[in-house]
Amino acid sequence: MSATLAPSPIEAPAPTLAPRERETLRHIAAGRTYLQTARHMGLSTHTVDAYLRRIRAKLDITNTAQLTRTAIAMGL
Repeated sequence: MSATLAPSPIEAPAPTLAPRERETLRHIAAGRTYLQTARHMGLSTHTVDAYLRRIRAKLDITNTAQLTRTAIAMGL
C-alpha cells in the first residue's frame, strides 16, 4: 500500500524591499515620524510616504503597527 502525499501548497516568494524601502521601514519601526525619517534620509516627507505606500502594497500591510511587527520579524 503506497501512501499518497498531498501536493504541498506553492508559497509565493516574499516580496523584496529596495534598500531605501528597508531603511525607511527601519526608521518608522524605530518610532520616528515621517518628518524625522525624511530629514535623516535627506528626503521629502512625500518621498517617505511614497516608500511606505509601496512597502504596504508589497507586504499587504494596512497600518503602522503591522509595519513595526514586520520590521521586527525582518530583523530591522
